[in-house]
Amino acid sequence: MNHSVVVVDDHFLLSQAIGGLVQEFKDFEVLYLCKNGQELLDKFETPKNVPDLVLMDIKMPILNGIETTELLRINYPKVKVLALSIEEDEYTILKMLRAGAKGYLMKDTKKDILEEALLQVMETGHYYTNTVSQILMESLEKEIDTELKEKEIEFIKLACTDMNYKQISEAMFCSYKTVEGYRDALYKKLGIKNRIGLVLFAIHHNMFTP
Repeated sequence: MNHSVVVVDDHFLLSQAIGGLVQEFKDFEVLYLCKNGQELLDKFETPKNVPDLVLMDIKMPILNGIETTELLRINYPKVKVLALSIEEDEYTILKMLRAGAKGYLMKDTKKDILEEALLQVMETGHYYTNTVSQILMESLEKEIDTELKEKEIEFIKLACTDMNYKQISEAMFCSYKTVEGYRDALYKKLGIKNRIGLVLFAIHHNMFTP
């Protein structure tokens, strides 16, 4: 039985093109297209319109991809979301992962990578081996060979929130410089290069659940 997919993107021609690609994949079928999150939620009021997976754009009018993903995580937890966007800044990716997206793809992704991502999300529950996070894969797959200190674990969990580093330092009752020290030490210890890596590491090791 094929997995059902809905494409949510406010650019209609692009949405049609993406839907057409997915429809060609042997294990998937496209139920319908939506131009924003609110239209998707309205469609969900009819049970037969609830798909297995949503390919979600981020910047959309009325209800954007991050807001919509948060609502789906709360109200439709079985529906998996795979982000498909042109946004590649760290903050946006972090927000989407925290909202509950199971993976993040750029819109210039090749057809075979898109199919692989859809399959992995359905089979394993996540997909992070894409152009945005390839650099992080080794750190996600390898085991920690050095025990994390209590303060480092606390920092990782706070880094998975919307707090900036100044707010994290206040929450940990230490200086901004000390927080930077935790960050730099963890980057070196875990073999990662940015805050996205910390979030993905935390998800992978069950320290944070989107």
